[in-house]
Amino acid sequence: MKKTAVLVIDFINDIVHPDGKIAKAASYIQQSNTLEKANQVIRLGRDHHYPIIFVTVGFSENYIECPPASPVFQYVPKFAALKLGEWGTATHETLDKQAGDIDVIKHRVSAFYNTKLEAVLHAQRIERLIVTGVSTDMAVQLTAREAHDRDYEVIIVEDACATLDANLHQVTAGALARIATVIRADQLTDAL
Repeated sequence: MKKTAVLVIDFINDIVHPDGKIAKAASYIQQSNTLEKANQVIRLGRDHHYPIIFVTVGFSENYIECPPASPVFQYVPKFAALKLGEWGTATHETLDKQAGDIDVIKHRVSAFYNTKLEAVLHAQRIERLIVTGVSTDMAVQLTAREAHDRDYEVIIVEDACATLDANLHQVTAGALARIATVIRADQLTDAL
């Protein structure tokens, strides 16, 4: 059996809750039952005793880590979004986050860039990652590509991921099939 971990990327209030400050994907997430599918993956991970790793994008109160020239992050301070320790960076309440889960804070798109993620994965001797999260075309895609290049086997549970709309989601999932196994939540058990 391959040592496996589940990544749950950026399912935080500011991004996925309808009242979030930068929640452009919230309606697609609700229509697609993305959070329910992510919980299905988390439950399967718990049943197999896989580490569950919640990745959160966020910044200090003064946004010292926020790159002002970034098209992705440049407006975050203007909206007072993604402040660590506030409601906006809390995991959405419907997700099954538990005390023993691992938290990784990131200040960029990738879950690997300047975070403790790789140290955790190496310490746990992880060989395979099951990826869920938002957004498919940004954090999920970049994290999956970096995981691939770091020699992890990558499984993307596409219906436990979401972005702004169905078309962008499908195009990105199709492109990721070149470097990862892209499946639906109900196919995950058979893929393990």
